[in-house]
Amino acid sequence: MKTSQDNATQRQEFGRRLRELRRDKNWTLAEVAERSGLAISTISKAERGLIALTYDRLAQLADGLGTDLAAFFGDSGETFTPGSFAVARRGEFKRQETENYVYEMLFPDLWNKGMRPMMGSLKARAFVDFDEFVRHPGQEFLIVMDGAVTVFAEGRDPVHLQAGDSIYFDSAIGHLYASDGDRDARILVVCVPG
Repeated sequence: MKTSQDNATQRQEFGRRLRELRRDKNWTLAEVAERSGLAISTISKAERGLIALTYDRLAQLADGLGTDLAAFFGDSGETFTPGSFAVARRGEFKRQETENYVYEMLFPDLWNKGMRPMMGSLKARAFVDFDEFVRHPGQEFLIVMDGAVTVFAEGRDPVHLQAGDSIYFDSAIGHLYASDGDRDARILVVCVPG
């Protein structure tokens, strides 16, 4: 089980990589904010390891910096090319923990993937645990591995999923996932960038 110290270390490492990527381009926080659409304060807090970013903000930041999302989790990686074949063993992932989600980014050393697979845990128990809907370009697939999940989608009725159930949707629609019950749910999510 990860401790708050582990989470702080993960956030600081992420912040170091983000600052390094920004400085490699000789860009200011304001320039990254303009290109990504994120607030300067959000980028600054992420660089200082004070906050962890949700997937939608990670994707915005990667697009704004003109880099692969995997660059936030490692200094280098191999580019996925036609004919490539990769295996991820249990425990081979990069962790990103937010207030409501624990993301386990699979194949973090494989860049330019056509899809972004991640396992994770849902800590949120209800829609009210969130400040706002998550939305990002592309398509999204979710399957519940353990527990039960409610998927909230903007303008739609909540969808309740049990272990083995799945959903596929346009991820530009505002959406949130929350665990049903008294324990974290385990999920597999695959995002296809738009």
